Amino acid sequence: MAESCYSVAKPIYQLAMRIIASITTTYPAVVTTTIPHQYITGAIVRFYITPYHGMPQINQQFGEIVVLSPTTFSVDIDATHYEPFVIPILAKYTCSQVVPIGENNSIPTAATRNVLPYSAS
Repeated sequence: MAESCYSVAKPIYQLAMRIIASITTTYPAVVTTTIPHQYITGAIVRFYITPYHGMPQINQQFGEIVVLSPTTFSVDIDATHYEPFVIPILAKYTCSQVVPIGENNSIPTAATRNVLPYSAS
């Protein structure tokens, strides 16, 4: 994977957006991010996929997630017939991203707390 699409592992400020390392062609689709996503089960995310990464069918789609690990989650999108997600060999390109846009929980929690665990020191 090109260096330009990795997120800083311990940033001082961290956006809710995460860079995508991989997406499976399964149902549900399983997404791996380059750093821990810190999302919660029940969050709703939207995909922003560049033409360089393939899988144009998932671009601008959104779905509810189930957290599987600190860097993976499944999303209720059927990607079984989608083109594969690939990491281009190009040195510089725009990174594909996933961004939380809401929650499907009885009480919103992720939108009202700072989940950034790192300090500036």
